[in-house]
Amino acid sequence: MRKVVLAITGASGSIYASLIINKMLSIKSQWHDFSLVLTENAKSVWRTELGNESYLETGLNIYSKNDFNAPFASGSGQYDTMIIAPCSMGTLGRIASGISNDLITRAADVVLKERRKLICMARETPYNLIHIRNMETITLAGGIICPATPSFYSLPQTVEEVAATVADRVLDLAGFDIKTYRWGN
Repeated sequence: MRKVVLAITGASGSIYASLIINKMLSIKSQWHDFSLVLTENAKSVWRTELGNESYLETGLNIYSKNDFNAPFASGSGQYDTMIIAPCSMGTLGRIASGISNDLITRAADVVLKERRKLICMARETPYNLIHIRNMETITLAGGIICPATPSFYSLPQTVEEVAATVADRVLDLAGFDIKTYRWGN
């Protein structure tokens, strides 16, 4: 069974993390462990953007960004997937530089060194050359950069439906069997 960690940074886009959490909770049969780690800025942005702290009500294991005793801080924890959504450019830069100064960057380093799946939902626009080079570095190391760029061919009608086009894409990249719009259906 799958072991997954969702890291939430302080970049704008808490809706993406919320949608990923809700979708993952709807497919519990596809994973054994699903844990969360949030930065303090992520908690603040979540409250600002979503007006709640609903991540606390999920029943999931939630780790602080400085808890290096979390099981996914070591390769022996055998977490096979890490999703960072949204992924700030600061977090992306620290991962690309090999700086493991908190649980998120340490876990990303572990996932890359163990040759497991790291998906970074980059949430910034426009990109500068440093951002692009950091994305290249992570891609070359085996990570996947999935910008928070929605699609519109499913004709989404609400903000949640627009954001779901990105959240569902991330879960597709992670290898989960989810119900979502499929081109040609």
